[in-house]
Amino acid sequence: MPTARSRPTSRDVARAAGVSQATVSLVLRDKWRGRVSAATADSVRAAARQLGYRPNLAAQSLRTGLTRTALLVVPALTNEFFARLHTGAAGVAAEHDFGVVLYPSPQGIGRARDPFASARTALDGVIASSMAAEALGALSGNGLPLVMLDSDPARTDSAAKVNVDLADGMRQTVAHLIGLGHRHLGHLAAGVPSWTFEVRSEALHEALRPSPGVRLQRAESPSLSVQDGLQAAWRLLTAEPRPTALICDDDLLAAGACKAARRLGLRVPDDVSVSGFDDLGLATAVDPELTTVRLPAEEAGAAAMRALLAVLAGEAPATAVLPVELVRRGSTGPAPGWI
Repeated sequence: MPTARSRPTSRDVARAAGVSQATVSLVLRDKWRGRVSAATADSVRAAARQLGYRPNLAAQSLRTGLTRTALLVVPALTNEFFARLHTGAAGVAAEHDFGVVLYPSPQGIGRARDPFASARTALDGVIASSMAAEALGALSGNGLPLVMLDSDPARTDSAAKVNVDLADGMRQTVAHLIGLGHRHLGHLAAGVPSWTFEVRSEALHEALRPSPGVRLQRAESPSLSVQDGLQAAWRLLTAEPRPTALICDDDLLAAGACKAARRLGLRVPDDVSVSGFDDLGLATAVDPELTTVRLPAEEAGAAAMRALLAVLAGEAPATAVLPVELVRRGSTGPAPGWI
């Protein structure tokens, strides 16, 4: 056993688990499947935890040529969704002795700059959320593998893609409101040139095609904020005929829509229903609480990190599409006068 002052080695772990150092290496590098039993792998991990063993990452980097660092590029740090993505990615990375550097692009969804003198020498790969692949040329153009989150699945310029089923979220929202008797809808569409919002708008119009008796009004919002949501909703709610339900591309816009309704003397949901998207913490902070589409942000971040690790291991990662859930709360109700 190592002394109290010495750092435990893989030999110590092997001795404690009663296996060879080669077996320890396989298990701790997550390469054991098909080579050793699950019970042996559990025994090795338990011994490593008990001894407080940590791999020598510097030695591993010299041997493998990997820095064991990934970059997560997001449009902004102010959105809770991206923080959850990071949590999921960092959790999986830590299990494989990787680190994740979070980088908010200075240009938002526009072209991202290389935050390093050379990303190639500092990173093993890039995960990018809600950004176009061409915006990441400075990071991925030097051969770094790129995993895209919230991107067009038809594109072929990334090593792997992980998406959440945004279209299904919008379909669930439309079905919910039509089922409550709403026939005149308003859409607070985010004025952001990004695939993630384009697909929401396309899915909304597609979901309405089988319902020719439903009318749709649209209000562009220049940015994702409560104030912009308020202004956009005000325009819709003062138009004739007034929508009985507002579908919002984001919870921030939905919170603004609720404020607009109150300022106009309208009750939510008695006079107008409001739905959001994302299920941010804000959704349960407003009154009434928002009906919204819950996106599995942490799961998406974890799936993206697993996809990057697969690419680095020379494996072919599967394109992942994660399910979403419409969470029904107090901001939606039957259309006025509907029985």
